[in-house]
Amino acid sequence: MNLNRLAFRQFPVRVPQRALVAVLVLAALGLALASCTPDKQTAADSIHPEPVGLRADAPSYARHGPFWVGYQQKSLGEGDRALAVQLWYPARNPNAADEDITYAFSLQPILTSFPDWPSELVTVVDGRALSDAKPDASAAPYPLVVFSHGFGLNPVWYNTLLEHYASHGFVVLAPQHTDPDWAEAWQASIDRPQEILRALDYAEQLTASGGDLAGLIDMERVAVVGHSFGGYTALAMGGARFDLETFELHAAELIDDPSAWILMPFVGKGAEMAARAGLDSIPEGLWPTFGDPRVDAIVPISSDAFLFDERGLAAIGIPVMAVGGTADTGAPYAWGTLPAYEHASSASKSLVGFVGAEHMVVATPCENMAWIEDTPLHAMFCGDPAWEKERALDLVHHLSTAFLLDVLTDDSGARAALLLNAVAFDGIEYETTLK
Repeated sequence: MNLNRLAFRQFPVRVPQRALVAVLVLAALGLALASCTPDKQTAADSIHPEPVGLRADAPSYARHGPFWVGYQQKSLGEGDRALAVQLWYPARNPNAADEDITYAFSLQPILTSFPDWPSELVTVVDGRALSDAKPDASAAPYPLVVFSHGFGLNPVWYNTLLEHYASHGFVVLAPQHTDPDWAEAWQASIDRPQEILRALDYAEQLTASGGDLAGLIDMERVAVVGHSFGGYTALAMGGARFDLETFELHAAELIDDPSAWILMPFVGKGAEMAARAGLDSIPEGLWPTFGDPRVDAIVPISSDAFLFDERGLAAIGIPVMAVGGTADTGAPYAWGTLPAYEHASSASKSLVGFVGAEHMVVATPCENMAWIEDTPLHAMFCGDPAWEKERALDLVHHLSTAFLLDVLTDDSGARAALLLNAVAFDGIEYETTLK
């Protein structure tokens, strides 16, 4: 998400601002069983979590999956190249302990620069996972989901979504992007896809023979999910391409639009963006892709797709589920979610519109981070003009989990749940190419 956008709405200040052959798969699985589960699994390992959602009326794929959820923190690189990553995965829980965790994290500077920001805060998020639990290799290797968080935020602000994916048999790897002020967001447009590439390479190392999660991750089944500027990141990893000449013309046409300030950090920054991407000059027409062939599907949520024109989005050919709120003022629906669906060339694509929803409807419920009540962010993050947060999250969990299970595991039940006549939820506008 773009926090300066939210500040713009709330405060009267000026905003400055991506095949192993069968023999190798079997070998890797053998290594996984040897390295990830050194102790013999007990009868208690057959105890599964209770299949409940955030609300009693949660649809099927919004309910906790059959796997317990483990959590680890990792780091790759050193110094200026250091990249913190967070990891959720199917875990062993032989004693059927409660999934109970408190995620501690540091706020990015863009947050603490808000007016009237409290001087001292203990910033934590309460979640449902088992810290450093042993991986459950019983159904390995698992598909990989790489998650890209909103601008200036942290993966744990989306813990309910990421824990939910892990409970349904996905390994979730979420890098901690370090974002500048929104005025310098052009830098993040180059850096973030590179950080996702590093996360993908790291996943290869983790699951390789001798890795910390040897045999646990199936690198032939990979999706990127992202929210807001993370949604931009997902689109870029899916193959979307810049055309900055067209972007500049579009920005000029929208100069009087109330949301035009969102575009300003990128206007006139073509040379700097090209140099940061390692290009000799600004490409004419479509830029080279920032995507990666390992990425098989994307879920851009409330995405910043405005950097791509119709041709740039048409470069996406993998399955897409575009999700967003129709009243989003942080990433306008007509600039992000809608074109991401309409212009992608994908044979398999779906559009999920939360009618009347704002930008942060997919973030963790605020009761999971009580400290936010004392900050200027409370109203923006904790309320929505049209949706009760737990209901919205249940539907995001249901639809995006079914999508990932369909495209990454060929789950016929999940595919059936995504057919047009199956998605009949109040407040959801839905389109799909699935038949």
